[in-house]
Amino acid sequence: MISIRRARPGDAAGIAAVHVAAWRSAYAGILRDGYLAELSEIRLASFYQRAILDRREGHAVFVATAPPEAGAPQVVGFASGGRARRRGLAEGEVETLYVLDDFRERGCGRRLMRAMAAHLRAIGCNSAMAWVLEANPSRFFYRHLGGRMAMRETIRVAGQAVEQIALFWDPIDTLLAATAPVPEGRMREDG
Repeated sequence: MISIRRARPGDAAGIAAVHVAAWRSAYAGILRDGYLAELSEIRLASFYQRAILDRREGHAVFVATAPPEAGAPQVVGFASGGRARRRGLAEGEVETLYVLDDFRERGCGRRLMRAMAAHLRAIGCNSAMAWVLEANPSRFFYRHLGGRMAMRETIRVAGQAVEQIALFWDPIDTLLAATAPVPEGRMREDG
């Protein structure tokens, strides 16, 4: 059974491993292969160690963990966010959401989004947004959860120009409703 909980400092290496695997999978053919190959779990683990401890602007990191094959539970996905980094689009922002390929289509992403939405509402955010690379197939996941496109812009990732879109939930309760738990034994309409 997959569990969702607030990340702890000891999760940083697992979060970094998910980040690298998810980027190499999701952004293959979108970002340069050389850039994806050079992603460093060690550097990212240091970054996420700091992010887990940083509570400024209501920042939080949540993890999805699977039962261990041996030892501690394995981090199989994570989400992070807090008050929006850019004012004017929404009050809260889901900054990251990544799930290992083998754990997609199991409700991890939906449950991580719910944890973030509940957190954002708890810190006083009445709306939420997420930036997604336009070529990333996961944009359909966010749209399925009711995210409406609010903005498009060109950014640079490793020197490469790419389009990103901002998806928006206002009020935030629309995101909470879209990610509501499904009673056991019932399937969501989308499977």
